[in-house]
Amino acid sequence: QVQLVESGGGLVQAGGSLRLSCAASIRTFNMYALGWFRQAPGKEREFVARIFWGFGSTVYAESVKGRFTISRDNAKNTGYLQMNSLKPEDTAVYYCAAAQTLGGTSASAYDYWGQGTQVTVSS
Repeated sequence: QVQLVESGGGLVQAGGSLRLSCAASIRTFNMYALGWFRQAPGKEREFVARIFWGFGSTVYAESVKGRFTISRDNAKNTGYLQMNSLKPEDTAVYYCAAAQTLGGTSASAYDYWGQGTQVTVSS
């Protein structure tokens, strides 16, 4: 059974940083694309970033480009989202997801999801 477990969320002031982790119980984790999404209260889940399994190519939402960095350590079956220069509008529950295909920017492209971790950015 595949499980994804996020950690690292919390409360931070605007301008601060957090690093989210996503631990995956997938034997072939290195063959999965890894994505991060977020959902704020009253809003739809939105794409944040994705890293491909192969050469580690990345894609970011425009709203986080230059501030967030997605990475992965296949030896540890763990993905990361480094979030710098956080803004109040980054407040949301953050989810990691894994895709057996290329993944992408749509939530429907992902096969497995974590339970989410809350990130709150105060002004």
